[in-house]
Amino acid sequence: MLRTGRVLTFIAASVISGLALAFLIVAWRPQLVSVPASAPAPAGASLPDADRDATPRPYQPDGPATVASAPGVVAVNGPPPGVTVAPDAEHPAILYPGHDAWSYADAVQRAGPAVVNIYTSRTVTERVQPSGLGAFFGDTAPRLRNRTERSLGSGVIVDTEGHIATNDHVIENADQVRVQLADRRVAVAQVVGRDPDSDLALLKIDLNHLPVMPFGHSDQLQVGDVVLAIGNPLGLSQTVTHGIVSATGRGQLGLATFENFIQTDAAINPGNSGGALINTRGELVGINTAIVAKTLGVEGIGFAIPVNMVRGVIHDLIAKGKVVRGWIGIVPEDIPDDQATQHGLPRGCVLLVDLYEKSPALEAGLQPGDVITAFDGASVKNSQDILAHIASTRPGATVKVTGLRNRAAFQANVIVRQRPRDL
Repeated sequence: MLRTGRVLTFIAASVISGLALAFLIVAWRPQLVSVPASAPAPAGASLPDADRDATPRPYQPDGPATVASAPGVVAVNGPPPGVTVAPDAEHPAILYPGHDAWSYADAVQRAGPAVVNIYTSRTVTERVQPSGLGAFFGDTAPRLRNRTERSLGSGVIVDTEGHIATNDHVIENADQVRVQLADRRVAVAQVVGRDPDSDLALLKIDLNHLPVMPFGHSDQLQVGDVVLAIGNPLGLSQTVTHGIVSATGRGQLGLATFENFIQTDAAINPGNSGGALINTRGELVGINTAIVAKTLGVEGIGFAIPVNMVRGVIHDLIAKGKVVRGWIGIVPEDIPDDQATQHGLPRGCVLLVDLYEKSPALEAGLQPGDVITAFDGASVKNSQDILAHIASTRPGATVKVTGLRNRAAFQANVIVRQRPRDL
């Protein structure tokens, strides 16, 4: 055992000594372990990519800058036509045609000051249950107490006179409405008018030098367009979120009587209601209204009222204090496309499931079970579409309704009335 220990000690000492000697030799002559350089390339020959300087270089617009292709990959000489490459050597950014800015800061600076925070309060009277001790002594009389409920939302300044557009559900039943601007000024707002059918309301504040939101055109929006939502989510004022237009013309969601929503995946949270949905030019294209409940496990689905509808409602509320809409008293229902095809009906037609008593439609001879195919010469797309056409028709006008009854074509002239407020 003693002899074996001495042998192991000798071997370990030899290894350590060898390593130390090798370290000294490398430190003295490092060229002994360097990799031999490749032979110089002949004059005029181009070096392979691996032998070139590995430092990234920005694309030069006036140079061919060929990108070598891997097997199955098509070589590209420079960027695609119409594509600009930013002069960033490490992270070249690409700007495609149709985009006019590297950032959306200009759009936010243009629109953001006109987006306001709205704070509402109302007094709620509630019943307080008597205590057990009070009941023991015969005190069973009901007790009432007042409690103040507060909520928050957003709004958009639409003119220099101080009119602010917001959602009707933001200020519904409020006893007091306060508005805070982006510059921290605060004012008490007066309610000019409400339109629950579209979930829009108009407020007015008495302040000078107000920023005004520029209006865009929601009918020019396309699916895939970039939009920004600005509002006061959870009390975090001037919050901006970013997304795209996911769909247009959304209806039958049960959010309002007249629905023509813009669907977006820009984050819309509690407190965003009544805030602005803008395009990349900083123009208002919608009023943020609702989100699909996250309790359903769904995210990225929000809805905004298109600005073209907002513009008409604002005009009526300022001029008349209410929105005047046409009405003929029908209750339409969509016919699924497969059923329409099966029965030889045109796609988009609607079924009249009911009529209001003493309504213009009933007086004109329309009946439950009629299939409506056109309204005033325009083909019907769905039940929401025909209701929107009727609502936009001036009361007193006569419209032609075309349809089918027992597979026979018919026409009826209906005189449009003003929509009753109690429907």
